[in-house]
Amino acid sequence: MKKQNLVIVESPTKAKTLSKILGNDFLVVSSMGHLIDLPQKKLGVDVEKNFQPSYVVIPGRKKVLELLKKEAKGKNKIYMATDPDREGEAIGWHIKNQIFKNKKVLRVVFHEITPSALKNAFVQPRDFDLNMVEAQAGRRILDRVVGYFLSPLLWKKIARGLSAGRVQSVALRLIVERERQINNFIPQEYWEIEAELKKVQSTEYRVQSSFMAKLVKISEEKAEIKNKQQADDIVLDIKNNTFKVLDINTKEKKRYADPPFITSTLQQEAFNKLRFNATKTMIVAQQLYEGIDIGDDNPIGLITYMRTDSTHVAEEALKEVRSHILKKFGKDYLPKEPNTYKLKKHAQAAHEAIRPTFIAKPPEGIAKYLNEEQYKLYELIYRRFIASQMTPSRYSVTTVDIAVGKYLFSASGSTLIFDGFAKIYNHNELDKEKNVIPALEKDEILDLVNLSPSQHFTKPPARYSDSSLVKKLEEEGIGRPSTYAPIIQTLVMRDYARRLRGYFYATELGSKVCDLLVNYFPKIMDVKFTAHMEEELDEVEEGRLNNTTILEEFYQPFKASLDYAQANIKKEVLTTNETCPQCGKPMVIKWGRKGKFLSCFGFPQCKFAKSITSGVKCPEVGCGGELIERRSRRGFFFGCSNYPKCNFISKNLPQDQDKEPA
Repeated sequence: MKKQNLVIVESPTKAKTLSKILGNDFLVVSSMGHLIDLPQKKLGVDVEKNFQPSYVVIPGRKKVLELLKKEAKGKNKIYMATDPDREGEAIGWHIKNQIFKNKKVLRVVFHEITPSALKNAFVQPRDFDLNMVEAQAGRRILDRVVGYFLSPLLWKKIARGLSAGRVQSVALRLIVERERQINNFIPQEYWEIEAELKKVQSTEYRVQSSFMAKLVKISEEKAEIKNKQQADDIVLDIKNNTFKVLDINTKEKKRYADPPFITSTLQQEAFNKLRFNATKTMIVAQQLYEGIDIGDDNPIGLITYMRTDSTHVAEEALKEVRSHILKKFGKDYLPKEPNTYKLKKHAQAAHEAIRPTFIAKPPEGIAKYLNEEQYKLYELIYRRFIASQMTPSRYSVTTVDIAVGKYLFSASGSTLIFDGFAKIYNHNELDKEKNVIPALEKDEILDLVNLSPSQHFTKPPARYSDSSLVKKLEEEGIGRPSTYAPIIQTLVMRDYARRLRGYFYATELGSKVCDLLVNYFPKIMDVKFTAHMEEELDEVEEGRLNNTTILEEFYQPFKASLDYAQANIKKEVLTTNETCPQCGKPMVIKWGRKGKFLSCFGFPQCKFAKSITSGVKCPEVGCGGELIERRSRRGFFFGCSNYPKCNFISKNLPQDQDKEPA
């Protein structure tokens, strides 16, 4: 039977899921992503004519367009069912503009791939949202202008093949600046004193009846103990004094559930709880969104669309989750009214939070259809969503001030009254020791069990992880839900930063690129300016601004910086003590896409070049070579300079196996 309607989506997986749900009347085909874009080898933007873009068919994608055109013949209706964000709108619009100019194309939008959501979407198709299309174009043009003009400067100053981007360069600056804060940090010694105390009349087992209190003030001033001598003098002074309860304060505190996930918080939590990096999180989330076969050849999307900055939840989903909470946990766990969460500025209220599409499909019930990564992420999303609509946890928190002459100790402890949302999410935290304070009275005298001075050193700020970097980007207004993971991936792929044990280390190459851009393009590298541009591009989508205004505002100061940089940037030459074995000229350090290497000063007349070794001897017996850092598709490793005669490889330098990476 001939199918009457054509539906175009981006991915084959999504096409398969839609095809199963929509049935025999619909032919669902995939565009395999973008088909139309700016040209690869030229600017493709006329800066003299209001930044008019010149779009072309992406090389190798012409056959896909021809297939779509062929499949559309004789169809009653053509539906564009690309993703519900700017990128999806632009993909669909460009396909329509390229091959369906004179045909009616219906735009259908849905935030979950389920029978009911698709039914509603296809009953209510709409026209293309040209504000969304223009907003995507504005970002694309801006990124192209920056990349097209900045990359050659990096080639001139550092090495060919490098590239710069509008948003990731600011992210790089955050990583480089943090690297320097850590390297320049000087630890300061300090000491703390803790007292283990118990009630005088207590005959209970020591661990149960005792509690810890910390020295916080000396003579009404904050306790600042800088060395062991000071700590020992204070301990000696305190030991024979009386510990007396000065004040007791007990109050109930509530801890409220976090909102359901948006893209940024999902990436943060997936790193913190599952150790997934941002890219991995989005790949697995896309699999869950586009459809998983849960038996009987029945693929459905298990979560809503994963690129979102909205915590909004559909009315039907709220009813379903509230009914589930009442049935499974009881009325004490269900708030009288649904929990609501504040939307971020410029968040798209029409979009939804990331949530399970069917509460009736708990992770354990469909575990056999999911791989390990899918199961872990689905469980995280499922539990977080249910918890977001539950009552708060309640704790009794007691704070006690204890006087010992001129010294003031403070102790605080908490006892769980009601677990609330923690019944299903973060419940492990309930098991943590909370320093339970026994019943005490004002002026009560306490027994000292033990007095413990401890040495500490101030610590530098922590390196960024996927979680903390995404959080920082979001807080600063840099990037948007669809860009956090690609920003990080780009920095790692270009070797501007390396992810080691889950944390980012700025490379020497990344630092050089960052310094050049900060020196010559301070505005582009300014966090607040980048955030301002992002906000203005959001306003294009909302119909309050147009691209031309924003692009002109950006381009004039950018062009001035560009002209100055082109006139003043010179490639630095770092000579070494080595001489070229072929022509006798000095060897100089140069940069390539794979890092530093030694090249003859006489290049291009003399083409001799060699790798820079680590200085660590190859551990293979009788080899005599040195280890060189190399790069493969799987990342960086160390290989022998005598390769292919010696095949030794190692992920770390042998002498540094247990050291932190530098």
